[in-house]
Formats: sequence, structure tokens, C-alpha cells
Amino acid sequence: MRKPIGLVAAAFLSLLVSMLAAPAPAHAAVGLRVSGTKIVEANGNAFVMRGVSHAHTWYTSQTSSFADIKALKANTVRVVLSGGRWTPNAASDVANVVSLCRQNRLICVLENHDTTGYGEQSGAYTLDQAVTYWNSVKSALTGTEDFIIINIGNEPYGNNNVSGWTSATSSAIARMRTLGFQHLLIVDAPNWGQDWQFTMRDNAATVAAADPQHNTVFSIHMYGVFDTAAEIIAYLNAFQSAGLPLIIGEFGFNHSDGDPDEDTIMAQAQQRALGYIGWSWSGNGGGVEYLDMVTNFNPAQLTSWGQRIFNGANGIVSTSREATFFSGGSSDTTPPTTPGTPSAANITSSGATLSWTASTDTGGSGVAGYDVYREQGATDPLLGTSATNSITLTGLSAATQYQVYVRARDVAGNTSASSATTTFTTLQGGGGPSGGCTAAGTVQSQWSGGYVVQPVTVTNTGTSATTGWTVTFTLPAGHTLSGSWNATVSVSGQTVTAKNAGYNGNLAPNGSTSFGFQVARPSSNTATVSSYTCAAS
Repeated sequence: MRKPIGLVAAAFLSLLVSMLAAPAPAHAAVGLRVSGTKIVEANGNAFVMRGVSHAHTWYTSQTSSFADIKALKANTVRVVLSGGRWTPNAASDVANVVSLCRQNRLICVLENHDTTGYGEQSGAYTLDQAVTYWNSVKSALTGTEDFIIINIGNEPYGNNNVSGWTSATSSAIARMRTLGFQHLLIVDAPNWGQDWQFTMRDNAATVAAADPQHNTVFSIHMYGVFDTAAEIIAYLNAFQSAGLPLIIGEFGFNHSDGDPDEDTIMAQAQQRALGYIGWSWSGNGGGVEYLDMVTNFNPAQLTSWGQRIFNGANGIVSTSREATFFSGGSSDTTPPTTPGTPSAANITSSGATLSWTASTDTGGSGVAGYDVYREQGATDPLLGTSATNSITLTGLSAATQYQVYVRARDVAGNTSASSATTTFTTLQGGGGPSGGCTAAGTVQSQWSGGYVVQPVTVTNTGTSATTGWTVTFTLPAGHTLSGSWNATVSVSGQTVTAKNAGYNGNLAPNGSTSFGFQVARPSSNTATVSSYTCAAS
């Protein structure tokens, strides 16, 4: 959250010193940990965060909030702490927070708020200083890896000098491990958590590699930057395609920098089994009081935002599941429910898009994905796998009948019964669609050193479905591509070639999709990309 909360104390200027004489060696991850793109418990059951933030560091007397948040079915609370920028939370206070987390059967994400807006906001601490704080309270955290997660530093860079985020974050992770912390770690994006310059997105693999335990999760904060479904989906797709774990570590229903699309945020999180944590329980100030979920810490006085996040579609009450750690950590032996009958669309000579009603999983580990098979006698070949309840099949034979079905699987390895089958026939071959495609770009935002083009809309102008598209454009002299999404992009000189991703190449006649990109340019230059060429296949 960019705005500091009201009623804060004066900042402390000195750093907290290290209290441990010797670091412990790194070990394999224990307790809550990363498995692929998911978070799992020690027993392998998937854990999907459904929670809210609580401004403990400014309201240390509001300890009943833990029970109140739990009573509204949250399984996670993100607890704001300080190591000196505000009145510091000493090890004794952190120990009390840990006790409240366990007592109320909540997974707690402990975050250091001192780093908020570093480089842009006066008084902000570095990530290295945040690690020093965690070391000072380590005595309260040792042995809590099953239910405590450490969010190293909140929004650790503002909008200045964000290129330093990668090395600073990597160093903070490595130092946490050298100090002996075995916890699941969370790292926030720069740009006040919103990563609009895509520094975290484009460097996440490097940062993940800095953790010898491979036990770090990335956190995006979604406020005004994420005001459209396209922007939300594109960002989540990028981490899914990279195979890296991501949570929506903060979001709201409104903000001073724009109107976030909370409906899409929550729906996509539920569809993808991604954790989300809303901001915040109560006590907001500085002009963002509307982000309070309850009035004056009273759980009986839900605000409109509180009603939305707890009781609305894809909200906490309907989607939250308590961590199995609190019930003895029983293993999951229950298979997911049977998926719905798949339906086929966008059929071409070599592919088709299938979708089906999603499965649910009551065993505790959560649905991990789906396998799509072709019914073909004694041995049914696997046509593809998907993490969601849809898939675009490619590489099929032309003019061929396919009878297909779907099975769901959970994180524990249980497999559902097979869905009913559906039958479709691919089209005759013939060298591609009749016609072609067009591409048109919109400059979404620009500043002295660059600009963002979003969306570039690709439209099939032919009479048959496409199986792919290629858009080319030329960067003005001195401009360089600094990021892209929803397309596979290559650069030769000033010529950029953008090809469809695996999920957006199939376009029906008059159908369209979009991608986007970011460009860096000299500060005195105001030119932008203005023309595009499109070819369909």
C-alpha cells in the first residue's frame, strides 16, 4: 500500500543490529514451501491464501482483530511490522503475534513495512536493513515454518532507480538463508508494488535462483495500474508461462491512482488457484480510508469493500480453506470431482480450443490441473495438460475426427473420474485462412524516457480461422524494446517481430486478441511506434 497509514509514530533513524553471532547453514525447505507455481504445506497439500492485511504496527492493541478476521473465514492475515521507521515491533511483540496466529488457526504473512517506497519516499529503509530487522526477531520465528511466512519488505522501491530491485532482492534472499531462516519467503515488486515497468516480471527467474532452497514467492500489488482485465490476465499469464509462483499480495476496490478491477483480480485468482490478500482490515488514513473493510475495527460493521471481499463472488467466505496444519496435517486421499463435458470451439485444420466446467477438491490439497485425452481404444493418448479449465490443442491432423475427455488431478496426486466425451472434426487443410489480419496499437501511457503500447489489437480479417499470426513494426531511431506480454517477441536492429503466444493464435473470422509492449527512448524524444504489419497463418 503506497499511502502510509494514519496515526504513525516518529521514525527511528538507527539500524537494528544483528543479534545472532553465527549464521546457520542452508537446508532443504521445510513447512510451507513452493511446489512448481503453487504453495504447499509440509504434507504436500496445496495452500491457497485467502486473507487480508492488518496494520498491527500502528494498532498493537487491536489483538482481537486476529479472531475477528478468522471468524469471517479468512485463512491468512498479512501483519504489518516495523523495525524502526515507525515504533519498532520487538521480538516479544512478534512472539505474541505468532501466538495469536497459531491460536486463531491462521497462516500469517509477516511483512516489514519500513522499505515502502525506497528511493522515492524519504525515510524508507533498504531491503538489507529489513533483513537486519528479521534477524533481530529471529528468536520469535524459529520453528514456525508451518504457519509463518516472511514478506521481506513491503513495496521495496518507489518509481525511482527500480533497476536496483533485482540485485537488492536477490541479496536479501541470500542473506536470509545465510542467517538460517527456513521460512517460505515473499518478495514484493517495485513501483510501489505494482511493477508497471515490469522489473519483477522480467527478472523474477534471476531472483528465484538466488534462493538456495528454491522457496521464494513473488507478490504483485494491484491498484490503479491493474484497472482492466487485459492487464491483469497478461501479468498473471507471464508468471504462469515462466513457471514461477505468484500471489496477489495486496489489492483494493478503489485507489487514488485509478480504479482496480477487483472482480477480475478475484475471479482470476480463483480460476488459477492463486493466493490473494486484500488491503486492509481497518485503520487506514492519509486519504485512503475507503480501503477499510470494517469501521473502527468492528467486525459487525462491514464496509462496502468488506462486503465485497468477504461475501462477494470469489470472495473469502466462499473460497477460503483452512490450512490442514491446524487440524493435524492429514493427507489428502480424496480425488477431485469429475470435470464437466468439454466443448470445442475455434476448430481449425490443426487445432481446437476446449473448455469445461471446473472440478472441485474437498480433500485439502486443491486441484492442480487437467489432462485431456483422445478416446482411441485400449490406450488413449494424452493430447495436452492445462492448469485451468480450458486448453488450446495444436498439432492435430487435418480432416480428422477426435473424441476427447478430461480428467482432473490434485496436488496430492489423486485423479478424478473421466468426463463425458465430446467429438469434433478438424477442418480440411489448404494453406491457411482465406484472407489475412490487421494490427492496430494504442499508446496507453508515456513519459520522458519511454512509453507503453497496450493494446495492440490483432483482428482476423479472413473467412477462415487462423492458427497463428505475426505482427511486425519498426522502433524509431534510438528506441529500444524493454518488455512485452501476450506475444513471443524478437528484435533485429529496429525491427520487432511479435508472434502469437500458445494461447492466442486461434482467431475465428472477425475474432481478435491483443498484446502489448514497453519501449525506452531518449528523454528528449517524443516519437512512438505508429504502424504495424500483420500476417496470418
